[in-house]
Amino acid sequence: MHVKKIYIISLVIITLILLFLLKPLESSIVLRNKDIYAVGIDQNIIYYDLQKEYDIVIDSFNISQKKIRRNYNLAKLLTEAGLDNSNVNKATFRSSKVFDIRRIKAGNHYKLYYTKDSSKTLKYFVYKHSPTEYLKIAFHDEPFAIKGEKEILNVRKTCSGVVSSSLWATMIENRIDPMMAIRLSEIYAWTIDFFGLEEGDKFKIIYDEQLVDSIPIGIGEIYAVSFNHGGEELLAYSYEQNGVKSFFDENGKSLRRQFLKAPLRFSRISSGYSNSRLHPILKIRRPHRGVDYAAPKGTPIYSIGDGKVIKKGYTKSAGYYIKVRHNSVYTSGYNHLSRYPKGIKVGQRVVQGQVVGYVGRTGYATGPHLDFRVWKNGYPIDPLKIKAPPVDPIKEENLGNYQASINNLQKELSSIN
Repeated sequence: MHVKKIYIISLVIITLILLFLLKPLESSIVLRNKDIYAVGIDQNIIYYDLQKEYDIVIDSFNISQKKIRRNYNLAKLLTEAGLDNSNVNKATFRSSKVFDIRRIKAGNHYKLYYTKDSSKTLKYFVYKHSPTEYLKIAFHDEPFAIKGEKEILNVRKTCSGVVSSSLWATMIENRIDPMMAIRLSEIYAWTIDFFGLEEGDKFKIIYDEQLVDSIPIGIGEIYAVSFNHGGEELLAYSYEQNGVKSFFDENGKSLRRQFLKAPLRFSRISSGYSNSRLHPILKIRRPHRGVDYAAPKGTPIYSIGDGKVIKKGYTKSAGYYIKVRHNSVYTSGYNHLSRYPKGIKVGQRVVQGQVVGYVGRTGYATGPHLDFRVWKNGYPIDPLKIKAPPVDPIKEENLGNYQASINNLQKELSSIN
């Protein structure tokens, strides 16, 4: 009896010891899939995760990345990838429900995910339309398509530089996204002539850099800028007033000015901006990158903003015309003039509301009218869709909040070398 009691006690002790030893062993490995890699160890527990892209476990497949060639569409890509006609038709139809497959562009990349076994079966197709937007097709029992959006991560950054040759070249020299030059030209469009920058001009910027999968894809919000031009420091702070974000100086004055709503007073719009308009004389369809204002011959035409006359002359199609560059972003043009005001010439400064010509019907014109055009950064835009920039300063009731919001930005700008 005594021996039996000792045996039972010993068995219980051994069992407890085994349970104590095996518990951390059982919890020391967390396995969810054969395609895993360790990402950390915490309190004797080893954590694992899956290597994924587009929510696909990449170690499970042989992946082929290719570039889309000219005249290729989705059906042709899938057929070339080895898919049968039935699945090609289903995949194309279902993709068209979530993504405009006509937008698939030559030069963009796509990936094919094949099984690693001897069958080499296509399981996924991913077309990368932009750094954030993609089309993913899964091939299981039936093709299934989704349109995906990658998350954009905004990282607060600062940068600075001294202008050497051009602002664009300066950005590249300082390893800054050169699109920052465009952003600055828009912020200071009304206060700095970026065609007249001087060597030694300098800038400091607080902004967000946009990242996707840790790769920079562009510039996000710009919070504050100090631009020293010709020895004068010009400050710009982003602030939202009345639901609109714009840039203001340290005293709360807007950096922007407003265009006239129309370049002449008594008129009607006879033809709008169009990518395909039937030309009234040539009888062919072609883009019309302006707005036509029908008005009596001799009606005065006004410059929509301050600027400099950069072109003036005559062409067979535009007739007598004149172009005014308002700043480094906007240029306006006036076609089919009957005549010019006395003394106006290339290189002359004009002010908003100044007469720059008179309505006529020179060039290709069926009647007296003004063909009015606007370019933004060298590209034609619809003059009727120009968003009128805010010109009001920070309102008195918002001034205290504005000053408080820029205090830290001022300190941060001053700390940038």
